[in-house]
Amino acid sequence: MALDPTEQALLRLDAFAELELFVEARGGFATRDELTEFKLRGKPFPLVDRNRGIRNPAEFDATLSVVSSVDGPYDDHIGGDGILRYAFRAGDPLGGDNRKLRVAMEQRVPIILFRKPLPNVYVPIMPAYVIDEDRTSGHVLIATHDAAVRLHESSHAIIDRQYVSRLIQQRVHQPVFRAQVMLAYERTCAICRLKHPEMLDAAHIIADRDELGVAHVSNGLALCKIHHAAYDNDVLGIDPDYRVHVDAEILREVDGPMLKHGIQEMDGATLRLPRRTTDYPNRDALAARFDAFQR
Repeated sequence: MALDPTEQALLRLDAFAELELFVEARGGFATRDELTEFKLRGKPFPLVDRNRGIRNPAEFDATLSVVSSVDGPYDDHIGGDGILRYAFRAGDPLGGDNRKLRVAMEQRVPIILFRKPLPNVYVPIMPAYVIDEDRTSGHVLIATHDAAVRLHESSHAIIDRQYVSRLIQQRVHQPVFRAQVMLAYERTCAICRLKHPEMLDAAHIIADRDELGVAHVSNGLALCKIHHAAYDNDVLGIDPDYRVHVDAEILREVDGPMLKHGIQEMDGATLRLPRRTTDYPNRDALAARFDAFQR
């Protein structure tokens, strides 16, 4: 039986907050078992359904989560505008599981979008919103929060639709990018070998704001937050042979143990690379970035 609207909203927010903490400690993703055995407020509270791509808890009037897999089996896809087309459940588009999906759309209730880039890898993107439906094709349209707000504003003001499209794609692709990088590097910093995923980032070699900054593992590095910041600020660079170079001025500085052991002693270190050669950092991208570091 559904809870009253206020308690539904509080429970949903609690689920979002607990899930965010849960995946952050695991590198940005979770497994199916972890999500089906999830606990909230000390009680079982599955965030995905074992047999369906949609989760409609009895406590809620609106859908809690949907799962969109890169390789099917359903006709889910991201359109040219960057918005996810999520297939209705088979049957009556107004009934069954689809009914709560439409309630989420009509009442603008936030949901969790789980992208599944690899088997048993679930990457949450939240909050997401069901912003429209297309009964002819049998899809609802799902956008991330910022993009949904921008699209709503577009009915009142002229905005750059290309910007909105890019924003949507970034919000969808970046969590998936992080999960893929964390998996490739086995949740370990490529420079210092730190193995605490909650302290690791998926760093871009070529920045994502650049046209060549694709959200692909070969354009990424798993780095702890210190080495990510050092890389982004040219405190250190990485050459195409996967060796670390610390800026000459930084090497001459005298400071505390963090600088000495955390940065200076990394000079000349070799990256810890992924197991699969297809996931190795792209040498051309490293070369371009290293050239900029040396200037």
